[in-house]
Amino acid sequence: MRGEIKLASGDYIDLKMYEPAMRHLIDTYIRAEESEKISSFDDLSLIQLVVERGEEAVDKLPEDIRNSIEAVAETIENNVRRVIIDEHPINPKYYERMSELLDTLIRQRKEEALEYEQYLKKIVELTRQVKDPATGVTYPKRLDTPAKRALYENLDGDEYLAIAIDEAIRNTKKDSWRGNVMKEREVMHAISQYLQDKEEIQRVFELARNQREY
Repeated sequence: MRGEIKLASGDYIDLKMYEPAMRHLIDTYIRAEESEKISSFDDLSLIQLVVERGEEAVDKLPEDIRNSIEAVAETIENNVRRVIIDEHPINPKYYERMSELLDTLIRQRKEEALEYEQYLKKIVELTRQVKDPATGVTYPKRLDTPAKRALYENLDGDEYLAIAIDEAIRNTKKDSWRGNVMKEREVMHAISQYLQDKEEIQRVFELARNQREY
């Protein structure tokens, strides 16, 4: 029951990296009856499962969840919401749109404006867009990295400005620049070559700091 609640709420910690050591400890020191497999997620999260298998992912949910349309819907929605919250700092504008789309879909479901099959198709499509923005937006060809796309989204769709700032950051940033006051100032100065407003410079700097590839 605890596992089902954590899955349904999206409130769980990914412990896959600790699994081998945990399994060794369990096998060595704990004796128990054979466990009952309640779901077959293999090494995939629910979101990955939905992205890769679409509507068939529902069949992999624990029985008590998949036997309830409401429970299936809330489980997927909660997990999608968690990804949106986690990824929001990386691309605020994009994930704000995704949050609005999710809210609309939830409202339509609760108002019974969608058939269950229609709902599943739409939530699967939304999940894929949340997991990979490139599946939901047609970006200019030159925006070939997540960081460039994030800048583009958050600079009012200015392709040239996004590419220029991306290049300036890459040419300026030094190793381990995050948290180093002098190195961060250099990156901020590079950004300020293209923006005038101090608040806008700070906003774009925070966006850059959240990019994994920088």
